[in-house]
Amino acid sequence: METLIVLFGTFTIALLVIWFITKRAEISQAGRIAMAAMLVLTATGHFLFTKGMAMMISFLPYATAIVYLTGIIELVAAAGLLIPKTKLLTGWLLILFFIVLLPANIYAASHNINLQSADYSGKGISYLWFRIPLQLLFIGWVYFFSIRNQSKTA
Repeated sequence: METLIVLFGTFTIALLVIWFITKRAEISQAGRIAMAAMLVLTATGHFLFTKGMAMMISFLPYATAIVYLTGIIELVAAAGLLIPKTKLLTGWLLILFFIVLLPANIYAASHNINLQSADYSGKGISYLWFRIPLQLLFIGWVYFFSIRNQSKTA
């Protein structure tokens, strides 16, 4: 839920600030700023809840290293969305990244993993009714604001 609050809250604030400064509704730029803010939030989770996130991918070797690496990838992607020359490539790579992450979320839900407490008290499979549409929202958001409208604003 925090990710949605950050995504939509930052989008609204960025849109208002950009409008106040430029007198233009730069929705693509506001959308990229919002996704970048959300990625910074989720990347922070990789460093605060490393053990729980490693449990999500315990079927892979070097799970802890992968958690740290994906946190760094999210930070780099956040920056890449804000750089006009890299926003298109970053957008495509982020969509791929979001698709690759889905099996970890399915695994975590099916094993009741609670990433924050690093135990098996998670919401279970019902969590996927929220997580899968959320992942699709992220993919659509990145496509719309970084790829589809990439030539409309800087």
